[in-house]
Amino acid sequence: MSSGSSSSSLSSPDKPYPPLYEYLGPVYDPEERLNKLADEVDKEAGLSRLTLFSPCKVNVFLRITGKREDGYHDLASLFHVISLGDKIKFSLSPSRTKDSLSTNVAGVPLDDKNLIIKALNLYRQKTGSDKYFWIHLDKKVPTGAGLGGGSSNAATALWAANQFSGGIATEKELQEWSSEIGSDIPFFFSRGAAYCTGRGEEVKNIPPPIPLDTPMVLIKPQEACSTAQVYKSLRLDQTSKVDPLSLLEKISREGISQDVCINDLELPAFGVLPTLRRLKQRIIAASRGQYDAVFMSGSGSTIVGIGSPDPPQFLYDDEAYKDVFLSEATFITREENQWYSEPSSSSTGSVAEFSRPLSDGITQ
Repeated sequence: MSSGSSSSSLSSPDKPYPPLYEYLGPVYDPEERLNKLADEVDKEAGLSRLTLFSPCKVNVFLRITGKREDGYHDLASLFHVISLGDKIKFSLSPSRTKDSLSTNVAGVPLDDKNLIIKALNLYRQKTGSDKYFWIHLDKKVPTGAGLGGGSSNAATALWAANQFSGGIATEKELQEWSSEIGSDIPFFFSRGAAYCTGRGEEVKNIPPPIPLDTPMVLIKPQEACSTAQVYKSLRLDQTSKVDPLSLLEKISREGISQDVCINDLELPAFGVLPTLRRLKQRIIAASRGQYDAVFMSGSGSTIVGIGSPDPPQFLYDDEAYKDVFLSEATFITREENQWYSEPSSSSTGSVAEFSRPLSDGITQ
């Protein structure tokens, strides 16, 4: 489903009565806190608060084509944005001296190790902006999952900072700057579907090759995969030799199938996390053809089942999988000069029917 306009919140709706928690005592409410902080900002300052959807991605295929002199690997991959994502609330900081980040899950860094703070620092460096922010990250995308959640957060922060500054930078500039802090970040400035090469920062927009309403299920075990460890375990002589452009052409012509969903990082990831290989094999065996393809996204540890939103029954029945993160999703895109919008529940189904809370299954 194509996205509409960005989900922004420029002002709070009028409320006839104070929030209930004001009667009950000092219960922490991040949204109300952000609203109160924003109210302290000069009313003439223009945009003072903004809420944006920060979607993640899957790699429909991921070929590793060589080792670079700079130590990185060259890749060729079909990246696509999906409907699972975080929400990020930005409010101008009254102090205008530093950013302050809060979140709903434990273990997420809140200092300049976080890509959101890195992105805001980068924006100020590139533009000379003097704006600082209070940010609340409502996290739904697990980390160490191969879904690019942190990269999306960084891209969303760059987009937000530019909105607060009146759009003084172009989308192309934001995309180019973002490669300085992460290889996957530039992709999120595509329209949602892109053929990415180089370290991932060379992004070519393509028409969505897969119907946007194609259902999928995301299955992530509690264990995360270290991207560095996976690449360290990679052997180029064990990678696929299929031309990635031929994979893209076949998907565009015939749709998703198991043979096109090649991920050269699966083998090293399975070596790093042997239980992940067993999980994928068990999903394929239990699905009995309900999925068009089952594959790992990025460097893991998320396994994606394309073609059905339903997880296999053993994930509910087997105690060993009680902490597995589950979510259904679909593919999404965005319009030029608009950020991604969170799809309505009617377009994606009710994820709550089977998803487990992120805080139960996240590995930080």
